[in-house]
Amino acid sequence: MYHLWQEITASDTPMASHFLLTARARTLSLVQIARMGDDEAHRAFREMRWPATGGEPVCPRCDCAACYTFQVRRLFKCKACGHQFTVTSGTIFASRKLPVQTYLLAIAIFVNAVKGVSALQLGRDLDVQYKTAFVLAHKLRETMAASQNGTVSGHVEVDGCYIGGSIRQENYKADRRDRRLAENQTGKRRVVVVMRERGGRTLPFVVRSEDEAVPTIRRRVETGSTVYADEASAWDSLHARYETKRINHSFAFSDAGACTNQAESFFSRLRRAEWGQHHRISGHYLHFYAGEMAWREDMRRVDNGNQLRRVGMGALASPKSRNWTGYWQRAAA
Repeated sequence: MYHLWQEITASDTPMASHFLLTARARTLSLVQIARMGDDEAHRAFREMRWPATGGEPVCPRCDCAACYTFQVRRLFKCKACGHQFTVTSGTIFASRKLPVQTYLLAIAIFVNAVKGVSALQLGRDLDVQYKTAFVLAHKLRETMAASQNGTVSGHVEVDGCYIGGSIRQENYKADRRDRRLAENQTGKRRVVVVMRERGGRTLPFVVRSEDEAVPTIRRRVETGSTVYADEASAWDSLHARYETKRINHSFAFSDAGACTNQAESFFSRLRRAEWGQHHRISGHYLHFYAGEMAWREDMRRVDNGNQLRRVGMGALASPKSRNWTGYWQRAAA
């Protein structure tokens, strides 16, 4: 597992071919994890949970690094306060029922799928029930989305993409309704708005309309940035705060540096995940899927071994999920 910890970033030397087609993108295979014993998988989890100590346990209650180890039960006990804990205690994997190797394999499957993986497919790959795979996939999405926060600056592209809420058309043309009219909407339609730095981070969020997005953009795009947007009227008020360059897509996709091509690239990945993997995304969970696709866009030049490490470390550093645990599991560890 030592090669999983090698840092490879997008700033490395340019390549003649696409990064995903090179050997540098493949530092991890499912075969490696499938051949692991439980001891080796547990050790990998320990290294992701406690990287500062090389995988040696640290008490989550008092931060003491002196702990007893019970090998048979894979349990640790703090010598200072007597607190007992495991490698997944207090994390999104707390109260787990599956072996550690299964969770490691799930993360590997998840990061290898460049446009996401459905819960049905994940359940088949791991031989678990659909509802188990559904919750596990959303815990990983929650981990990915948690890293897509903060602010952006510099040259920032802003755009919106409407998802869901379309009515199903009738069989006969005479009976069909115009889906563009508000009275023919289902009320479930949502818009994913993205703020994407050119050559930097991708920050999405979900609102009901583009007009509702402006206050969030003002909070999360730093003053002094240059904003690129299309001709939608919702973005008119951005001129008062930022240097704003607009592009009319009915005239051109790019004109004198004004374009939203990188924002459209994010929406392309999101749409392909919706159509090709999930087929339908509920508005209630849309922000998790948007955060996942933003993470994948930002990590597209990082090898899959380091992607596994980042998701694993993020999951093991995150507290218990309030969204994806039963009410009886929500007490503090």
